[in-house]
Amino acid sequence: MISTLVGYMARRNFSRVMQFQEGKTPFLPAVQSGQPRLLYLHVPFCERLCPYCSFNRFVFEEGRCRDYFSALRREIRLYREKGYDFGGVYVGGGTPTILLDELEETLDLVRRCFSIREVSVETNPNHLVPEKLERLSSAGINRLSVGIQSFNDGLLKAMDRHDKYGSGAEIIERLRQAQGRFDTLNADMIFNFPSQEMAMLDRDLDILLELGVDQITWYPLMVSDSTRQAVTRTLGRLDKGREKAFYDRIRERLGPEYRFSSAWCFSRKGTMIDEYIVDYDEYAGLGSGSIGYLDGVCYANTFDIAEYCERLSRDELPLMASRTFTLQERMRYDLVMRFFGTKLNLSSLREKYGGRLSPRLWLDFLLFQLAGALRYESPDWRLTQRGCYLWVVIMREFFTAVNNFRDFCRAEAGLSGGDLPAMQTRLPVEEL
Repeated sequence: MISTLVGYMARRNFSRVMQFQEGKTPFLPAVQSGQPRLLYLHVPFCERLCPYCSFNRFVFEEGRCRDYFSALRREIRLYREKGYDFGGVYVGGGTPTILLDELEETLDLVRRCFSIREVSVETNPNHLVPEKLERLSSAGINRLSVGIQSFNDGLLKAMDRHDKYGSGAEIIERLRQAQGRFDTLNADMIFNFPSQEMAMLDRDLDILLELGVDQITWYPLMVSDSTRQAVTRTLGRLDKGREKAFYDRIRERLGPEYRFSSAWCFSRKGTMIDEYIVDYDEYAGLGSGSIGYLDGVCYANTFDIAEYCERLSRDELPLMASRTFTLQERMRYDLVMRFFGTKLNLSSLREKYGGRLSPRLWLDFLLFQLAGALRYESPDWRLTQRGCYLWVVIMREFFTAVNNFRDFCRAEAGLSGGDLPAMQTRLPVEEL
C-alpha cells in the first residue's frame, strides 16, 4: 500500500518536473563554481535494438557513427572553451565500444581537456573478447559496465539479445575473461521481467556470486509509455506486484558479500556506479539525446542526429530544451538523489542552501520517517530495508519519467525505433 502511494506521488512529481519550458531559448548556464562535475557522453548506436530500451539509440552504420563521434568531439571542445571542468567521465549508449578507435580518440581528447580522474564505459557481452578487452584496458578505462540483463536463455531470446550478444553460458565465459582487467567490472542486470520466475532470478544470483564480479547493478524493468506495447508483445505484461519479492531476494543474497552503493547497486569496494547522479550533484550531458543538470538548469540536446551534427559544424551547442528548477525543486532533487545513495547528511544539505531548507522538504522527510523508511546513524540518516525498496520505486518512476520525455522528443523529431536520419555533414578532424 505504502509503495503504491509513494509510486503514485513520485510519478506525478517527476512528470511535472520533466515538462520543459516551451517558447524559451534553451541555454547552458555559465560556470559558477569548481565543484565536482561528471561528463556524460552518449553514443546512440547499437547492433540490435532491445524492445524495453527508451534511450536515444539507432541501428549501427559505420559511416554515420564516425560522423557522430566527430561531432561529439566538437561538442567536448565547446564545453572546455566555456570553462567547464570534470572529474569523471561516463560513456553510455547505445553501445559505446562499437567503434573502438573512435572511442579511444574521444577519451584521449577528454583527458586533454579536463581533470579526469575516473572513466566508466558501457558495453555488451559480445565485445568482451581478448583484443577489445586489451584495448579498453590500455585506454585507461577504470570501470567497464556490461549489459547482461539475465543469463537465462529464454529471457535473452525474448529480448532479442541471444543471437547477437551470446547465450548465458557464453556470457559467463566472457565475464571470466574480463575479470581483473579493470578496477571495476560491473554486471548490469534487470529483474521483474514478465516471464521471469524466482528460480530464474536465483540462478542468475548463483552465477554472479560464483563469478565474484566487483559490482552488480540490478534495477527493475522500467517501461515507458511508448515501449509498453513492444514489451508486452515480446516479454509479456509487466506485473509490479512481484517487484518487491524479487528485490528482497536480491538484497538478501547479495547483502552479505556486497555493500550498497545505491538502492539497487551492490559493490565490493568504493567505486563509480551507473547512477552517477548519486556521486555527482551536477553533470553535463553531451551527445544526441543527452540530458544534463548544471547549476539548477536541466537541459536536453536534440534527438535528431543529423541536426546534432549540423549544428556542431557551426560550433553551436545542440540544445533542444532547458528548464530552470525552482529552489524547492533543487532541494527535493538533492534529497531524492542522496537517499538513492542510501544516506543523507542533513547538515551538509542545509549548508549547501545557506542554512535553510524548504518547509515542504521537512514534510517529505517526516513522512518517510513515519513510513519506517529512515533511521539515524550519526551523522547521517540512512535508508532502512523498507526505505531501500521505496527508493527503488521512486527511482523507477524517476527514470520512467525521463524515458517518457525521451519518447516525446523522439516523436517530435519524427524518430522511432531504428530510424536514423541521413547525415549531410562530415565534421573536419581538429587537433586540440
